[in-house]
Amino acid sequence: MTNPTAAMIVIGDEILSGRTRDANMHHLAGVLTEHAIDLKEVRVISDDPAAITSAVSAMSDAYTYVFTSGGIGPTHDDITADCVAAAFDDHIDVRPDARKLLADYYAETGRELNDARLRMARIPDSATLIENPVSIAPGFVVKNVHVMAGVPSVFKAMVQSVLPTLTGGAPLISETHRCMRGEGDIAAPLGQIADEFPNLSIGSYPFQQDGVYGTNIVVRGTDPSEIKRAIEKIAYAEANLG
Repeated sequence: MTNPTAAMIVIGDEILSGRTRDANMHHLAGVLTEHAIDLKEVRVISDDPAAITSAVSAMSDAYTYVFTSGGIGPTHDDITADCVAAAFDDHIDVRPDARKLLADYYAETGRELNDARLRMARIPDSATLIENPVSIAPGFVVKNVHVMAGVPSVFKAMVQSVLPTLTGGAPLISETHRCMRGEGDIAAPLGQIADEFPNLSIGSYPFQQDGVYGTNIVVRGTDPSEIKRAIEKIAYAEANLG
């Protein structure tokens, strides 16, 4: 059985300008791997409505799950919610359920629910809210697209909130063979072995230690016996290099 697939859209000029280092992709990749969901693509795009709308539409069609990060705050450049609504031709406005969450929260903290903060209650009509235990302002899900905040602590909390709704596949197993030859030496037989095992992912990662070049060969898949056979072939190929 093929595992479910996923894609991520990281949104924000601050990421592309280098002012902010993205941590959410690393977190999401690890969580999805643990749940046997294959993260296949990540796009980092600017605060451009056409680009966001196009990416959401294309990725929603291509993958089982899509996750967005960023652009759902209170400022003028937080446009992700509107773009997701546009991608699915959905109406968007301040939703009573989201407004109540914010109203109760700001009343408790003694702060004003002003027009800027109220922007965070603009949710597409068909969306389901994603709980945000950190700062209350919700994310949301439309079809298979999960729209979440860019602040890492909030993003992590929202991911935790949606995990129970995601269906995973077979657990992914990873084994590493440490080959004390350079990539150029092992490349040809490694390519042949990869062709023999199309259900496995075989990657090579070079290193240098004490002046000696080597290659860590990582084999990933869902069948332990198949992984073992591939590792054995890799070891045999290394031992018989000229």
